[in-house]
Amino acid sequence: MNKQLKKATFAGGCFWCMVKPFDTWDGIHGVISGYTGGDTINPSYEEVKHGNTGHVEAVEITYDPEVITYEEILTIYWRQIDPTDDGGQFHDRGDSYRTAIFYHDDEQKELALQSRRELAESGKFKEPIVTEIRPASTFYPAEEEHQDFYQKNKAYYQEDRAKSGRDDFIKNVWGEQV
Repeated sequence: MNKQLKKATFAGGCFWCMVKPFDTWDGIHGVISGYTGGDTINPSYEEVKHGNTGHVEAVEITYDPEVITYEEILTIYWRQIDPTDDGGQFHDRGDSYRTAIFYHDDEQKELALQSRRELAESGKFKEPIVTEIRPASTFYPAEEEHQDFYQKNKAYYQEDRAKSGRDDFIKNVWGEQV
């Protein structure tokens, strides 16, 4: 059977922290850390980190829509970020750490706009939702050392994530982690 896999692309601050939340769900076939949304061809981690490319750190997710829907993936995404922070995410500051949803087709665009609208109207956040919804552009996979970082560098990943404030934010806003 030839499955029709789809892609979803999200920026949510440091891509190290955005892989694991998606990686563990049924229907997710892969999560790649990388860069998108900028002008530089094949940017490096250092270039993106220093804000010289226009790119954001992002994850590209390959999923089976018969097992997990785009709406479910959007719900997971919103619960990983502070959608009111336009200066980065948690302790990672700067334009390359902003949040964004990069849609791959009109259906994803409409679902993303609807989910952002519903989140804004939910009263969950007092500040406006600033997460951008943009058309997907070229996605450049990050260097190998950044792929599956949470698995390859468990202790460092856990320490960095703990001090970032992300987990405390998620717990305070959403209760237990997704």
